[in-house]
Amino acid sequence: MTLRRAALYVGGASLLVAWFSSAASLSLQRSNRSLQGSAVPSPSPTDDLAAEAQQHANRLRQRLAAAPLPQQPVRNPFTFRTVPPKARPIERAVEPPPVLPAVPAEPALTLIGIAEHRRPAGLVRTAMIATAGEELMMATVGDTLLQRYNVTAIGHDTIELTDVVTGQVRRISMP
Repeated sequence: MTLRRAALYVGGASLLVAWFSSAASLSLQRSNRSLQGSAVPSPSPTDDLAAEAQQHANRLRQRLAAAPLPQQPVRNPFTFRTVPPKARPIERAVEPPPVLPAVPAEPALTLIGIAEHRRPAGLVRTAMIATAGEELMMATVGDTLLQRYNVTAIGHDTIELTDVVTGQVRRISMP
């Protein structure tokens, strides 16, 4: 630190101390003079302001006492509404479904071959079908097999049969 800077710090500090000490001595002198001059303090403008604020606060308290109370809320948004229990519908007796006649199981049929004959009316196909009992049947379109199926179509490797009892279509292909 240089000498000049040290002198500046010491001088600034002494000025600051002198200023604080003079301010303290002036305030003490003012309070002593006011106590010596009169025994009754004179009303200050702040006292009038405080009295006016007190009057205004009293008027507000009186108005709030006469004000209506706020209403209680009609609903509470934090609770669920109660739902009255619903009346149970009268149970009716359930009618059992009508009994359908038993449909016999489909017989095991295997398409083992198809023959074609050229005729003047067109191409006629004949299907060769084997049953589970190793019985061989030959059928053309319009024939009835086992008194249960009508032959509706014969393709080059498939035969289409319609069940007389249920009306379902059954297709059999060559293995």
